[in-house]
Amino acid sequence: MAFDGVTIANIVKELNSTITGGRIYKIAQPETDELLLTIKANGGQKRLLLSVSASLPLVYLTETNKPSPLTAPAFCMLLRKHLQNARITGITQPGLERIIQIEVEHLDELGDLCSKKLIIEVMGKHSNIIFINEENKIIDSIKHISGMVSSVREVLPGRPYFIPETQEKENPLDTDRETFIQTIHGKTMPVFKALYGTYTGLSPLLSQEICYRARLDGDYSTASLSPDHLERLADAFFSIMNAIKNGVFEPNIVYEHSVPADFAALTLTMYADSERRSFDSVSTLLEQYYAQKNTVTRIRQKSADLRRIVQTALERNVKKYDLQLKQMKDTEKKDKYKVYGELLNTYGYSVEPGAKSMTALNYYTDEEIDIPLDPTLTASENAKKYFEKYNKLKRTCEALSELTLEVKAEIEHLESVSASLDIALAEEDLVQIKEELIESGYIRRKGGTKKAKITSRPFHYVSSDGYHIYVGKNNYQNEELTFKFASGNDWWFHAKGIPGSHVIVKSGGEELPDRTFEEAAKLAAYYSKAKGQDKVEIDYTEKRNIKKPGGGKPGFVIYHTNYSMSIDSDISRIAVWKEE
Repeated sequence: MAFDGVTIANIVKELNSTITGGRIYKIAQPETDELLLTIKANGGQKRLLLSVSASLPLVYLTETNKPSPLTAPAFCMLLRKHLQNARITGITQPGLERIIQIEVEHLDELGDLCSKKLIIEVMGKHSNIIFINEENKIIDSIKHISGMVSSVREVLPGRPYFIPETQEKENPLDTDRETFIQTIHGKTMPVFKALYGTYTGLSPLLSQEICYRARLDGDYSTASLSPDHLERLADAFFSIMNAIKNGVFEPNIVYEHSVPADFAALTLTMYADSERRSFDSVSTLLEQYYAQKNTVTRIRQKSADLRRIVQTALERNVKKYDLQLKQMKDTEKKDKYKVYGELLNTYGYSVEPGAKSMTALNYYTDEEIDIPLDPTLTASENAKKYFEKYNKLKRTCEALSELTLEVKAEIEHLESVSASLDIALAEEDLVQIKEELIESGYIRRKGGTKKAKITSRPFHYVSSDGYHIYVGKNNYQNEELTFKFASGNDWWFHAKGIPGSHVIVKSGGEELPDRTFEEAAKLAAYYSKAKGQDKVEIDYTEKRNIKKPGGGKPGFVIYHTNYSMSIDSDISRIAVWKEE
């Protein structure tokens, strides 16, 4: 993701065209590091979100309102005092810095017109919202930074405001062609690093894009660039700078396997083979991009406890399984002990008292073997001892054979639950997974609580040929799709030998086209532990061939008649069914 100076330039252009000249109607502070300004402009009411979260700083226009605390924080109250009904006179960006300056006019207590600035610095963990007066003195900020925290700049009421110059980068909008070529050629580092390391506002992503447009490998050293290479690089660089100066932006998101991978304010031509979606508004792009990213992050956080329970149980069962396999290997000696006992009963009459071993012909293999003996015991007593060892190991082997199957099935079950957690997209998906863990005995149901209401539903797609495809999100949904929802001549798909979702294609009694088979297989690959791999082996068969093993865990099946295909897990071109 590239929330760089170029993206900021796109935001500034959009804000100038929508809210400049408008009046600040409401000021709210929903979070400790976030402001929501409601602005009445010619185009109607607008909401501007200003977030300076250390992990995710953002600035964009939004339609969404957010609840505010009952008691407004001090910074919010200060802004309401100064900026309520203030008019926005301009929105600027110094150079290509990741800074937005909102200039406002308002009447003070005496009725005099005053000018102030609300400055948003979008700089990762150093992000801040700073309110300054006409003399460039800080009135207050959403985050106070003392000299003990930063030796570069204090951000406290009464201190002068300035932009810290800690990286000594140049403004790319002010450089000329000759200086650019000399500067880049004088570096000794990869080309893309030279670009973002020299010029303000360029991210590594945009620097790689410049190299791609110049038909250069961004990892090449600048010292190896020929004059022709440098000219091509300058052409690509100044083409982008001219677009920024002229306000020609093309906000777009690049998707990989239907998941947003990157965004930029300019077209990312280097992702030629990936799905790319363009937006008319950079605010719409940012809101959608981070909404999808936030959904994944939020569900990851909410599922952390469930993941920990599953992982702990999985590790415990894997250790148990490894120990059982080791014990099973030890029982392989049992047949040897049985032969020793039989041979001692057959030839033991020839063993002299106190002998430590006996050599005898093994009539099973026609080979002579040496049998160790306890010299304090007779041949008959030694034979009895070996038969006791044999019987003990035989009982152990029989018990372990059953136990290892049970533990292996439990490991497979836990791995399938882990896969379900990976594809969960909403809280209701987690409810059903938690219910499965409760019924499996991994979580204790709290006294008096009833079984949770299940509202989660399978994923629903439609193939290019119009056939409906359903994908289970967890074991319970897999079970229901396969044994209650699917008919005998519907088709069933699953990644071979690995945890994953059941995929059902409703055939309607018709013969499916090859393309539908391939799309269903892609979905089975995507919703499995093999997601992202170029080749995933998929088993598929008619539902009539799928059986439920006796006592099997939810979603576990057996089948003996099937087809297989190897396919990738790219589902970007498969349509999601939209309910009417």
